[in-house]
Amino acid sequence: MSVNSEWSTVNGNEAFFLTIHHSPFTIHTPDTGLGQDAISPGDRHARHCQTLARRIFEGSNPTAPTHLGTRYDLSGNFLPEPGNTVVCHLIEGSPSQAAIVEVRERMLAMPDADRLAFTPISSLHMTLFQGIIEYRRRLPYWPADVLLDTGIDAMTRLYLDRLQGFEGYGPFKVRIVEVVPTGLTVVGATAEDGRILKAWRDALSVPFGYRHPDHDAYVFHITFAYQIRRLADERAAAWQDLFDKSLSFLEREAPVVEFRPPAFCSFKDMKHFEELLVLG
Repeated sequence: MSVNSEWSTVNGNEAFFLTIHHSPFTIHTPDTGLGQDAISPGDRHARHCQTLARRIFEGSNPTAPTHLGTRYDLSGNFLPEPGNTVVCHLIEGSPSQAAIVEVRERMLAMPDADRLAFTPISSLHMTLFQGIIEYRRRLPYWPADVLLDTGIDAMTRLYLDRLQGFEGYGPFKVRIVEVVPTGLTVVGATAEDGRILKAWRDALSVPFGYRHPDHDAYVFHITFAYQIRRLADERAAAWQDLFDKSLSFLEREAPVVEFRPPAFCSFKDMKHFEELLVLG
């Protein structure tokens, strides 16, 4: 196997993309939004090879994970990192929640799952729009009309006031298109759902007072865990097998993910997101 590499940016973070040559086939995995467009079953292997291309294995990325030491520690304990956000929680007891939790359990059963810090099941959600957070006090991740040293609680009160009377763009459906060590990538179930998601994000950018650099290319996801240590290269095939089987399972058991309506939430760490105002 031979590999060519290039760097790109996904959701504001550096990502590592590969062209993988492996007899008897060659796969190129360019930055296509990580599954934001519809992907045919025949392209599934190419899509999942993107997981190898992300910075999750020791060989391609020996550096420490971005949030290690600020969001969580080496023991997998989550650290104080207050902020606010707009998320959609999974519906408790729904078939799609059960399927997603099953995949999370499969990951936990991997012998090297101790390299991941898993969030609680109760915290599982899809972020619709990123609010402010303690360790990102800079433009354009903070409203330009508010001082950068404003307290997090004061910012949450400010946004609660600004969001009074906010009118969203109605319900939407999403489907899972990718399984990775840190969770699931999701997209609008249809083109119309994708347009509704975009309309929500565009509308929310007004009361929040900013657009992140990846505003239009944001990759929707459901986080399971954060990397404590990169996965060993020799474990790539085992993890890829898990991803492939898990995606097939989810496509069968959870063709559409069932969410509660979008809600403005506050959080102290990544373990719990307290709903303060339902926006849907």
